[in-house]
Amino acid sequence: MSGIDLDRTWDLHPQVSVRPEPFGALLYHFGTRKLSFLKDLRLLAVLRALDDAPTARDACTAAGVPAADLPRYGAALAVLARSSMIVERHP
Repeated sequence: MSGIDLDRTWDLHPQVSVRPEPFGALLYHFGTRKLSFLKDLRLLAVLRALDDAPTARDACTAAGVPAADLPRYGAALAVLARSSMIVERHP
């Protein structure tokens, strides 16, 4: 399973709403009407850190993701990118 380029800048899509839940979070994309369930609180912390982080790797670090787990989180972010929940930020 390959992941996104963690050294690029990513954002939550502007049409995505995040609702924290006890199990993690619900993500709803108003444009595509897709619903995603996050069952990992640390992944939710990564998503929250994306807006202020210069790269996805920095967002992972800010969320406390250990270096050994970066490939797994990169793969999870790739799934969210494929479903347009997150998008690459362009200057």
